[in-house]
Amino acid sequence: MRYAQGGGLTDAGRAARERLRLQAVERFEGGQKNGEIAAGLRVSERSVERWRRAWRERGEAGVLSKGSPGRPRLSDKQIARLERELERGPLVHGWADQRWTLARVKTLIGRLFHVSYTVEGTWRLLKRHGWSWQQPARRAIERDDAAVELWKKETWPLVRAPRRPSAPGSSSRTRPGSR
Repeated sequence: MRYAQGGGLTDAGRAARERLRLQAVERFEGGQKNGEIAAGLRVSERSVERWRRAWRERGEAGVLSKGSPGRPRLSDKQIARLERELERGPLVHGWADQRWTLARVKTLIGRLFHVSYTVEGTWRLLKRHGWSWQQPARRAIERDDAAVELWKKETWPLVRAPRRPSAPGSSSRTRPGSR
């Protein structure tokens, strides 16, 4: 059975596969051969071999689902605490400026809850709970907007390269006039 386009199985799909493995365990205990089990359950022999090996090594617990392989989730209570801590600001948590970067939020989650997120996972967590990332405007403190506008209007047209002529050019590199 191939996985869905999104990657892994849903909770329902995982439960269905677990029921299938438990049916295989019943057949293992009944003494059936791998080929018979595979044909009866409509799975590959290779899967049945893997299940039998796991069953032999760890018993029924070896074929049970291990749950979602997804990233660890924070509880609603932890999310509320995270929101309170984010509102307190980065300075309170030891950073030198007032920017909450994804890396800083990731570090804060690790410090508070001992849960590891990736930077992308942190972004998705924030997005899922209606928060947005902020990107500061990178401008010098000394910037004079009026002087910039004046330069754009007066100086830039003088230094900008003139447009190329619209007449056809020459194919010769050495004698531009020849054709």
